[in-house]
Amino acid sequence: MGAKVFTIAQQKGGAGKTTLAAHLAVAWTAQGYSVAVVDIDPQMSLTAWFRVREAAQGDAGAGLLVNQIKGWRVRAEVDKLAGDHDIVLIDSPPHMETEARVAIRAADLVIVPVQPSPMDVWATRPTIELAREEKSPVLLVLNRVPPRAKLTDAMQAELDALGGEQAEAQIGNRVVFASALSEGRSVGEVSPTGKAAREIKALAKELLVRAGA
Repeated sequence: MGAKVFTIAQQKGGAGKTTLAAHLAVAWTAQGYSVAVVDIDPQMSLTAWFRVREAAQGDAGAGLLVNQIKGWRVRAEVDKLAGDHDIVLIDSPPHMETEARVAIRAADLVIVPVQPSPMDVWATRPTIELAREEKSPVLLVLNRVPPRAKLTDAMQAELDALGGEQAEAQIGNRVVFASALSEGRSVGEVSPTGKAAREIKALAKELLVRAGA
């Protein structure tokens, strides 16, 4: 397949962008894809995770690369990585400045994690509007969903009003996501048959289908 570029974007902080990026990257790598992750978030949390991973695993897992990039080089680097990898995944900053706009413009699909609360849904609108301006398709991903939680009709209406499609796969609010990252690993490596790993695997598969892979 030609390289697919995914950008994880969300103006609201604390939505779980970096956690989602790390787990998706490892899931795709485990499926045999070569994956390049571009970290343009000033907090550099994804880069820090990758360094822990490298220290623990040496090559950090064949087929996985993480680059920390800033400024005008973002688009050029994404294009270069797309020529050498199957998937390029961009972890964008929480503010909607130039780098985030470039990352959204470059994407075949923009992944927007949303926690199931009114405040989080309302705060998502600027991200959706920016993607619309850049003519990039958007997929809302419910993230950190509490156990046994059910969306109310009102909450579903709020999500529908944002205008982006909603992923079938949802990601639960599970401690194992954070604990795995602290070890430089993913849930698929810590507990391959657990619910968290199954959720990430399902989302990774759905994203490729929706991107036309």
